[in-house]
Amino acid sequence: MTQAVSTTKSIDERIADLVQGAIDPHVHSGPSIAPRGVDHLELLEAYSAAGVAAVVTKDHDYSGVMTAALISKHHPELRTKILSSIVLNNVVGGFNPYAVEHTAAMGGKVVWMPTLAAENHLRWEKTSNWVHPASTQKMRPAVGIPVLDNNGTVRDDVKEVLDVIARNDMVLASGHLHVSETWLVFEEARRRGVTRLVLTHPEDIVDASMNDVKGMAAMGAFVEHSLCMFVEGSKFKTCSAEDLRQHIDAAGVDQTVLCSDLGQTGTISPLEGLRRGIRLCIDLGYDDMQIRKMVSSNAARMLGLESMPVQRAIAWAAADPLLS
Repeated sequence: MTQAVSTTKSIDERIADLVQGAIDPHVHSGPSIAPRGVDHLELLEAYSAAGVAAVVTKDHDYSGVMTAALISKHHPELRTKILSSIVLNNVVGGFNPYAVEHTAAMGGKVVWMPTLAAENHLRWEKTSNWVHPASTQKMRPAVGIPVLDNNGTVRDDVKEVLDVIARNDMVLASGHLHVSETWLVFEEARRRGVTRLVLTHPEDIVDASMNDVKGMAAMGAFVEHSLCMFVEGSKFKTCSAEDLRQHIDAAGVDQTVLCSDLGQTGTISPLEGLRRGIRLCIDLGYDDMQIRKMVSSNAARMLGLESMPVQRAIAWAAADPLLS
């Protein structure tokens, strides 16, 4: 008689298993003009040791594709795949199609709408308690970059960038636009052939409602939540566990992506943020298959990484709970 194998695992074991193959699509590692607690190489070393499958680095002021290429070439031993992105703030010229084409040609995956230079961000910053040691303190003050014209329609320079994103099958992330602007940009993006859409941290800055979250998920957008805004130990924590549950339930597990949004100084590391976010989801009652979707396979779909070997292994294991 074959003895049954116990599948009972401790919380720590479950977290370690779920970190294996995870994807963090939003990390602020350095070097950066803003202080960072970890650089890109240090991040890759920590994530590789933990078994994280991939990471997308994000800087508010430059495209990180050249750094990603260097690390990939000279550190083939690192298990974590490094991808990068561009944020359309003042330093890169705002809606600059040349910069986006260059990022695409170098393998960049994500294009963020303006963040620190979004008109909505500059309004929000005046009334918030948020202090960001960013480029605006070391250079000239940020200038708001509009996405809509005086008639309330998407500007032509934005449309030109959307066309570049569509041609290169890149991800369009909403950045710090107001949610009302995001709706218009996303609708225009879909008309122009963009298929990969991400609503960035609806829980803060962008003024999104649960109806917005539900509606954007229904139109096919992924809803990305910054775990740094939910987990204990993060200096950016502004939301409760119940807030996260409501957001996940509004979008649905299949359209929800969890990221660390960490890498800054004076707070927990991206890896610790990921671990604590997984623990939070366990405490909220989500099962391992649901959590795996939110920390791994949904981001793989979002980024077009389904063919990665680790993702195929995860999908195979997820089909049989006895293997996970």
